[in-house]
Amino acid sequence: MRLVFMGPPGVGKGTQAKRLKTHFKIVHLSTGDILREEINTNTRLGGQAKTFMNDGQLVPDNLLLEMMNNRLRQDDCMEGYLLDGFPRTLPQAQGLDSILEDLNQSLDRAVNLTADSDELIRRLILRGQESGRDDDSPDVIRKRQQVYWDQTAPLIDYYRKQQILIEVNGIGEIAEITHRIIKSLT
Repeated sequence: MRLVFMGPPGVGKGTQAKRLKTHFKIVHLSTGDILREEINTNTRLGGQAKTFMNDGQLVPDNLLLEMMNNRLRQDDCMEGYLLDGFPRTLPQAQGLDSILEDLNQSLDRAVNLTADSDELIRRLILRGQESGRDDDSPDVIRKRQQVYWDQTAPLIDYYRKQQILIEVNGIGEIAEITHRIIKSLT
């Protein structure tokens, strides 16, 4: 199974991705993990990405796409994968489609976890208080949510037009949400 996992900050993508990885016995591919691996192993792409990141800039789409292309060609991805945090923009989604076409693959589903924005803000503030994360203050949370709606939300329509979008309510007990997702995929 090949999945894209989407949803606004705080909806529980990471938690659910770990559970689905185990259930479906597929690889969980996080953009952040892939970037860190490229940087830690001093690859050419990692060095280029690090330059942008050190300047406080986003890693350009062409670098992310090249990293994803390399990663999706590895043996552990042949049985399926869950993409978490990628694609984030329409150009990345179109680039992913090109990579998959090259690999003679296609996505099975794009799962969009949904939730009320007030609930998400409450969750993230609580997470910030519990973990001491600086990026979980109300102002930063609202900015991150706005970036999501501006850049990533257009992917909802993109995948809806491809008829692979599934929308799942991301509010409730963790196990209950996992069950909803699995039920929608089978």
